[in-house]
This record gives sequence, C-alpha cells and structure tokens, in this order.
Amino acid sequence: MLSISSRSVRRIVLVIVDLVSLSIAIALIFGVYPSSAMRLTVRTKFIHGLILVGCVFLVRFILRIYSQSWRFANESAYLTFIAADSLGGAIYFFISNTFMVWKISAIHTLAVVAMGLIFTLSTRFVYQWLRVAERGTRHRPLRRKGQPAQEQRVRTRVAIVGASGLGVQLAQELLGDRGAKYLPVCFFDNNSQKVGSYILGLKVFPEDESVALVAQKMSVNTFVIAIPYKDAAFLQKLFLFYKQFDRSVLIYDYPANRLLEDGQPKTIREINIEDLLPRQMVSSLGEEKTENYRGATILVTGAGGSIGSELCRQLVKLQPGRMVLLDIYENGVYDLCQELQAKESQVRFEIEIASVRDREKIDGIMAFYRPQFVFHAAAHKHVPLMEHNPDEAIKNNFFGTLNVVDAAEKHGVNRFLLISSDKAVNPANIMGATKRLCEMIIQSRKESQTAFVAVRFGNVLNSNGSVIPLFLRQIAQGGPVTITDKRIVRYFMMIPEAAQLVLQTGCRAEKGDIYVLNMGSPVRILDLAENLIRLSGLVPYHDIDIVEIGLRPGEKLYEELIIDEKRMQRTGDNKIYIENVPALTREDMAAIIHRLKGALEDSSEGAIKRVMHEVLPEYVESPDVANQSPVIHSLV
Repeated sequence: MLSISSRSVRRIVLVIVDLVSLSIAIALIFGVYPSSAMRLTVRTKFIHGLILVGCVFLVRFILRIYSQSWRFANESAYLTFIAADSLGGAIYFFISNTFMVWKISAIHTLAVVAMGLIFTLSTRFVYQWLRVAERGTRHRPLRRKGQPAQEQRVRTRVAIVGASGLGVQLAQELLGDRGAKYLPVCFFDNNSQKVGSYILGLKVFPEDESVALVAQKMSVNTFVIAIPYKDAAFLQKLFLFYKQFDRSVLIYDYPANRLLEDGQPKTIREINIEDLLPRQMVSSLGEEKTENYRGATILVTGAGGSIGSELCRQLVKLQPGRMVLLDIYENGVYDLCQELQAKESQVRFEIEIASVRDREKIDGIMAFYRPQFVFHAAAHKHVPLMEHNPDEAIKNNFFGTLNVVDAAEKHGVNRFLLISSDKAVNPANIMGATKRLCEMIIQSRKESQTAFVAVRFGNVLNSNGSVIPLFLRQIAQGGPVTITDKRIVRYFMMIPEAAQLVLQTGCRAEKGDIYVLNMGSPVRILDLAENLIRLSGLVPYHDIDIVEIGLRPGEKLYEELIIDEKRMQRTGDNKIYIENVPALTREDMAAIIHRLKGALEDSSEGAIKRVMHEVLPEYVESPDVANQSPVIHSLV
C-alpha cells in the first residue's frame, strides 16, 4: 500500500486549488472573447485553455513553486510565482500564434495570466492570514481529554521593541514557528511614522507613558529588544525604561559572551552585564591566522584558569595537532580536558600537573613535547593576597615565568606569549610589580631564536576572583554590595574576547614586544554594581544597598594600560598596539634575578619589598598614587 505523507497531500491539494483558480480565470476571459473578431467554438477554447494550463504549470514545477512552504513565504516566493506564470503565458502565446489556426491576442493572454495570478495568490494570502489568526489564539490551547492541567502549553506573550528590519524578522520567525516559546502580540517603536500601523498583523505602539497600559491590555509578559546594536549606553537606557514596568526584558541578539562568527544565529536571551559594557565584540580569526596554529603542538600553562581555559577552547577550533594542558590544580584542568575532548576528537590532549616554580619538571615537559607555541597564563593575580605574601608572588610570577622562558628557549619553541596585566604599568602593588618584571624578562630576549612577546590587558569579566562573582554572591545574599571606593574605575574585557586577542597577537608576534590591547572606555565599578543589581530585578539603594569600604593595600583608583603614550605604535589591527619600551640586556636581568634570590633567602617582607623598589623604580606604594584622580589614557 502506498503511503502518502501529509506534506504530499498538502501539495496535491494546493495544485488542485491552483488549477481551479486558473480555470476560473480562463473561463471568465475566454467566455467574453469578442465574437466579432473571430468565432471560437467551445472545443477550441477548451484546447487553448488546456494548453495554457499546461504551459503555466510546467514552468511552476520547473521553478519548484510547489516545493515552497507557503506558510513562511516572503517577497522572493511571490516574485518567483509571478515570474513563473508570466513565462508560462509567454510560452503559450508563442505556441498559439505559431502552431495553431485559431490565435489568441496578446491582450487576452495577459488578461488570463493576470487574473489567474490574482485568484491564485489570493488563496495564498487567505491561507497565511488564517495561519496567523490560528497562532493568535493558540496561547490558550484546549486541554485534551485526560491531559493534566500542568501539561497544557502556554506561549509567553511578548512585545517586540523595534518595528524595523530586525524586529520584523523576529516576529516572522516566531509567528512561523508553531513550537516557539514566545508569541508576539505587538510592537513598540519611537518612529512616529510607524506608530499606529500594523506589521504582520501586529499593531505598533509608541514608546511613551502608555506602555504600561498597553502591556496590561495585551497581557504582555515580556519585552524583547530587537534593534540593531548601537552602543551600551543606548541599550542600558532602553533596558531601564522597560524594566520599570515589572516585566521581563530580554534581547534578540547573538549569544552572550561569544565572538562574532560567520553564520552565527541570533537568539532571544537574557540581557547581561557584558551587553552594558562600552565595548564591541571582536571578530574571530581569519583563515590566514588560523593556519599558524593548525597541526602545531601547543602548551598552555595555567590551562585550568579563566584565561587559560578559554585560550584552550578557542585553540582547539584551529585544529592543532596536540595540546598540552599544564596546571597545578588537577580538578580544573581535568574537567577542561573532558570538555575539549567531547568537542574535538581529532586533537591529542595531554595533561601535565606541575608548578611553574618546579624548574626541572618544566624543563622535562618542554623537552618531551617540544611545543611550537607556549601560552604562559599561570600566575598569582589576587592583589591583596599577594601584598601579604610577596615572596609567593615573586616565586610564582617572576621565577615561574623565568623557568618557563628558559625551558622554551632551550628546547626551540617558535613563539612564547606571556599574559600580562594593566597592573604592570607604574605598579602600586606586588602583583603588578612582578608582572612588570616578567615583561622585562621577555624584553631581554630579543636576540633569542624564540619569539618572546607579552600581551597586556585589563580586568576580565567573570574570571576567577574577579569582582562580578563577588557582587552576584552579595546580591543573592540580600546585600549589601561592597565596593572599595565609589570613584574607582577599571578597564574590562570579556573572557572570549581577551583570549581571541591573545591568539591574534600570537600570530603577529615579533621578538621582545609588549602588545597592549585596546580596552575601550573605562568603567566605574559603582556603575557595574548598580547594573548588576538592576539585572537581578532589584533596585539599587532600595532593595540592595551599596557600601564603600575603602581601598585595599596596593589598590589604585584607576589602572593604566601604557607606560608612555608617546611610545605607542599602531598595528594593522585597531584592537592591538605595541608599546616601545627600552629593553634590558640579559646581563641586567641576571643582576635583578640575583638580587631577588637574595631577598627571598632573607625571607622578611620588608627586605623583599625594599629590593623590589630598588630593581623596579617605577614600583611605588605611596598612598598618593592610590588616591590621585583618574587620568585615563585612550587608545581609540
């Protein structure tokens, strides 16, 4: 027995409806054909009609008109339909006037085709209108017999903010998807020319004091912002406007905290803190840069950390031959390896549990794997903790980096990239001072066969130990949110963005350079705290208080990205700059290493900090540095 799918049945029904529509048009036009011009018998008209139907339907099938899902038809589908019938009519006219005794004039052929199109397309419009009407009532589905009440499916009624291209696109997607979670019921827009009109059967309302009343009348549960990206300030203003109406506010955009990649779909999602930062997302690597890493052996230290793990996630997409994940914390790097293996089975993954402070172990690992690339992300980074443990900061950050650098140079690594920090610029704390010394190690290796470079950027959102997880915990506990100083400002970058720029820097790396990432505009920590409270659906200073607790040891009101703005050199990428700082020789670094080893042997905190000041004069712990007004250097 033949089995006919529901799709085939719908197609057959559609062909029959179209056949009837065209036949009616032929009967009407041929029925009033002027007998004074020529006498056509019923039989002759029938033959002409049959040939016309054959020509039109032949072209329709060739152009796959009946493969189109008319529930989702757009302008292109209708134009194809018009082109098909026009071509079919032209073929019929040629046959009629070339091979047949009784001929039909061009005007009558055109009239038949036009009327046939009107009748046929009218059935399509009616069908689409009925589908929209059906979807409009489906938010209250009837319960099937025996179906529990909690299993009834109710779609969330949404108002789309933005009645332009992106908003209309979203409405089309939702109206055309029977299984969609959201049901659009109206638009909101500030364009007076659109207000009051209807788009896809949905009315456009103004963005004014009537929003609350309209939302209540239309039973709107959620606002979805669907506007082309302008800037964070505009989005924040829009978010706060619609948030005041005690309803969810979502955004139709690319997945949050991700890079912009070709073909990446938009989605309806929660607005998060990354959306409100004054930054633009970085595009992914081009094909030329991707080739640098394909098939290579790559070692990442601190692979289980925030930056290290994201570097690994992006590196596996570039199809390296082998990745060596090195970290002292076994749980984090084990979980990362399991995650990466599930995504990319063609890459060989190796886990090495080791401390960068273990010189012999690091040398052995480098000798065994012989990596072409080393990304050094392992470091102690918590400023107040390192202030109380300066010896650990020097051992791990400075001497750990020295161990990895020496091993990389000894075993022929092609490129070595150090992850540095904005705290290395005019450091006011031990952590920043050790990072600056690490940069100096890199600069002292300009003549090496290995291309040693450093990349410097500011704070990374949601990284381990960063301020956002702390704020979120405090909000969850009912507050207060604590900030060190309401005047404090910081540069911020998203984790994937930071990792992507590191990879781009690794592709362009020259020897001994310090690359500075363009962090955009600085952000007040107070603004960050207030936005996080609002994103949690609460009101700052009403539901959750914000308390100032004072600067911590070694903390500045502001961070800098460059030492001397006059020494900045632009690259071909406006996100990446080079800071030309005078480099030390290997002999100079050897003297610093000797001094620091002696300070660690003394082991007293005072002796360690005294030597740090001597070998790094720019390291200043003065309260004057911590409390001076922010002077922001712009790389834009």
